[in-house]
Amino acid sequence: MTKSELVAKIAKTTHLEDRSVLLIIESFMSTVKGSLEKKENIDLKEFGSFIVKHRAEKTARNVHKNTILIVPAHNIPAFKPSKQFIESIK
Repeated sequence: MTKSELVAKIAKTTHLEDRSVLLIIESFMSTVKGSLEKKENIDLKEFGSFIVKHRAEKTARNVHKNTILIVPAHNIPAFKPSKQFIESIK
């Protein structure tokens, strides 16, 4: 499902204008991104959590060039679904 399809579906079920729903969705995404940039997790009860995972430095190997690379430590965003969410999909 694309963002425009999501907007259309939510607009239809809530009877709001597409433009309003789009602003809400973009605001939600911006808020999640901003919080994760500050390393603040977001917990949505019965849905899941947006979290920041830390990846330690590691050594990688380029097989084609037969070279070794150092991948620096870094943070990545992740989503951890709640137990209720997981159960609903099974």
